[in-house]
Amino acid sequence: QVQLVESGGGLVQPGGSLRLSCAASGSMSSLNAMGWYRQAPGKERESVATLTAAGSINYAGSVKGRFTISRDNAKNTVYLQMNSLSPEDTAVYYCWGRYGIVYWGKGTLVTVSS
Repeated sequence: QVQLVESGGGLVQPGGSLRLSCAASGSMSSLNAMGWYRQAPGKERESVATLTAAGSINYAGSVKGRFTISRDNAKNTVYLQMNSLSPEDTAVYYCWGRYGIVYWGKGTLVTVSS
């Protein structure tokens, strides 16, 4: 059983930055992939970034060059550094991890507004 807990969301002005964290219970080494999804109001959930255990990284086109996914195995934590935020990035951000099945966090709200 894996539990994922997100943190770091909040209100930020356009052009600002936030770093989201996702702390995994147990060892992240058992997870063969982790990543972030987001769901904006009235929209479907979309993949933002994926990081595999082999180190492969993929980003949604809308965030490429602005967002960076990384992990710290010693802290069992995955991060999402978000720069140059715009109102279109406003969403609930969910962390996920896959080990056979996909585990989800409960989400953290990011609001980009002036």
